[in-house]
Amino acid sequence: MCGFAGFLDPRHTVSREVLEATSSDMAAELVHRGPDDAGSWADAEAGVALAHRRLSIIDLSAAGHQPMISSDGRYVMVYNGELYNFEDVRKQLEREGLATGWRGHSDTEVLLAAISAWGLTTSLQRFIGMFSFALWDRKERELILARDRLGEKPLYYGNFGGCLIFASELKAFRKHPAWNGTIDRDSLALMVRFSCLPHHHSIFKGVNKVLPGMVARFSAPGSRPVGAPETEFFWNLESIAYGGAQEPFMGGDSEAVTQLDRLIRNSVRRQMVSDVPFGAFLSGGIDSSMIVAAMQAESSRPVKTFTIGFNESSYDEAANAREISRHFGTEHTELYVTPREAMAVIPKLPRIYDEPFADSSQIPTFLVSQLAHEQVTVSLSGDGGDELFAGYNRHVWGKNILAHSSRVPSPIVRAGGRLLAAVPTRAWDRVYGIAEPLLPAKLRMRIPGEKLHKLSRLLAAENRENFYLDLVSDWDNPAELVIGSHGLQGPGLQAPSLLDRQDFTLQMLYLDTVTYLPDDILVKVDRAAMAVSLESRLPFLDHELVAFAWSLPLSMKIRGGIGKWVLRQALSRYVPPKLFERPKMGFGIPIDSWLRGPLRGWAEELISVKRLNDEGYFNPAPIRKKWDEHMSGAKNWQHHLWDILMFQSWLEANR
Repeated sequence: MCGFAGFLDPRHTVSREVLEATSSDMAAELVHRGPDDAGSWADAEAGVALAHRRLSIIDLSAAGHQPMISSDGRYVMVYNGELYNFEDVRKQLEREGLATGWRGHSDTEVLLAAISAWGLTTSLQRFIGMFSFALWDRKERELILARDRLGEKPLYYGNFGGCLIFASELKAFRKHPAWNGTIDRDSLALMVRFSCLPHHHSIFKGVNKVLPGMVARFSAPGSRPVGAPETEFFWNLESIAYGGAQEPFMGGDSEAVTQLDRLIRNSVRRQMVSDVPFGAFLSGGIDSSMIVAAMQAESSRPVKTFTIGFNESSYDEAANAREISRHFGTEHTELYVTPREAMAVIPKLPRIYDEPFADSSQIPTFLVSQLAHEQVTVSLSGDGGDELFAGYNRHVWGKNILAHSSRVPSPIVRAGGRLLAAVPTRAWDRVYGIAEPLLPAKLRMRIPGEKLHKLSRLLAAENRENFYLDLVSDWDNPAELVIGSHGLQGPGLQAPSLLDRQDFTLQMLYLDTVTYLPDDILVKVDRAAMAVSLESRLPFLDHELVAFAWSLPLSMKIRGGIGKWVLRQALSRYVPPKLFERPKMGFGIPIDSWLRGPLRGWAEELISVKRLNDEGYFNPAPIRKKWDEHMSGAKNWQHHLWDILMFQSWLEANR
């Protein structure tokens, strides 16, 4: 895991030393991503510069130094990530007589050799791993940016006055003299809707993300400015979903469970290859428990596992993780975090995330990463399991809610929604607490009041697209909130035509995987882990495992009103179900009560009417209305308020 930065500006003729110095200054902002080594390379005639910061994981020697030049001298690369099958690729190149005289044992060298031998697209399709990279083709005078299939590793680019700037994180852009960062108000509106910056958007005008599975090519035509890229996708989920529909899994339940177990173990085995210590995040939930089960099955020594706990019982999973750890005999470390310790992370968030990001589980994710880094350099996690195997409540209930509400006259549905919303969330929580012992397992949940208020909004949805948009939105009309925005609903919120006539749940799974997963979950994990120089690996996102999941019938994912059926069956081969069959908790913190208590003064200052008016980004009225309702306890607006507070905090840190 590393970080890189660079630029392409063929118009300006400055010395190689100046180009290297500028790119090195950019990469120095990414030292947290690569504290072990630094390097730069430039070609003054072409106006291109590449710089790298290295976190040494495979081949710790100087032979893994970057930027790296291919053995034939054609390509220069800076690379962030891991190729889990690099040894297999290396052997195949040797068998075909296409690579000899290796300098070391790094996956970067193998990646370059494969591209030289097979070409870029063929090589990308053969790689198994997580990565982003910049590749300068000296023969074609072309800069190539590429990103892995699911979007685990970040890569931003922007064209400023004909100069192309690119980097693993936005903070590196600030060190380039052409940088001119202007806040994009349409992107801000999307951020307060989704709690993150979706799709290609960033908070700055003119800055985009290389999308998952994308290759972007920039030509350097003599002394002319760099133009827009030519883009192509070497992998996309739509083709995988189509393939799964055309050739579905035809075996029985037992065969599906066996196949899933095999694929997970294969993925975990590959991702346990490391020249540095590794471990795993363990929450005690199904996904992380399955990863730890596979790790321990593949290891002759106890796996190191890490979890954090909270004294607030509604948010604490540490006891569950402890039981799973005891069962497997892992070397377990847990830390109970006080509100003071958790809140001490908040001032660091603008620097960690570089742009406004408002998934509040960013705080425990940073804390568990920090805990793990005290003992290991690599940690595996269970992220991605929900999207593949229907783990969110909406996957189980969404279709039925939409179907039932469409059968009832809309005035009655809206009246029912208003009734649900009229009862304060804390009152619903008390009622639910009394009834919970009598409820079946599939109806048990955390923060029921908040979920019922969410349901009240969903009941008014007119179609599938609006229903899903309501499901994943916080502020449902951000154009009225963000001054000067145009009310974009956000890209990528329509499933491809092949899913139009299929089950609505499949559409939600697809949209979650191409939007929520890369834009929220993977951003959260990457930035939190890399902030402490910890490499995070996600075995569920192995593309062969993803393809298998999409070949399974929905009945193997949701059965008896409970999601992740096939994954639960696989885990039950290692763990008694009583240790993991419990309501889904998520990975949250009690932001709702903290805003009414220890965070109140901090929040009040950031969203005062005077401050909001002076800054000119938000209309204060809807924010203050939600703030007053939250303070009174009538409503729980923690997510909406956190969206605003994270932007305000970021804005303050970047004045």
